[in-house]
Amino acid sequence: MEKTEYEWVKQTRQILLDQCKELSENEFTKELGFGFQSIRDSLVHMAGCYHAWLGSFVLSETTSPLLTKEAISVMKIEDIRIYFQQADEYVEAVFNTFNGKFDEPIEKELSWKAGNGGVRKTPHQLLIHSITHEYHHKGQIVAMLRLLGYIPKNTDILGLPEREFVKQ
Repeated sequence: MEKTEYEWVKQTRQILLDQCKELSENEFTKELGFGFQSIRDSLVHMAGCYHAWLGSFVLSETTSPLLTKEAISVMKIEDIRIYFQQADEYVEAVFNTFNGKFDEPIEKELSWKAGNGGVRKTPHQLLIHSITHEYHHKGQIVAMLRLLGYIPKNTDILGLPEREFVKQ
């Protein structure tokens, strides 16, 4: 994976965040019976994956990467955007720190699940996991938007303008 490819992930995420910004507070927090129940909670969960696996496990920059239910319950779309910006900083740090060591395993205990034993994964695996995890939940959010009566914007990388695919 290259930084350019992650830029595509960020661009498609921005499309989704921009559409979610148009929702009323009730729509944003409405529990819809699947996934992480609401669009807000699903977005926070998506970003939390980057915080846990990259920020905590790979980079050791935090020992408590996940937010409490109380903190999540008061989050607005701008707070979630900031949470994703921190996740993007973790991704950037992983690219920079593990350049040439992207596929070397890291083995340690999960700080957010103490006592569950050690985990052995590479930064590459965990970055790909975080991205596929994001797209899995993005699909659920798109379904939630439909249930709320919206026509979701195209959040697929192939939906980006052609100029976005030209390597610089």
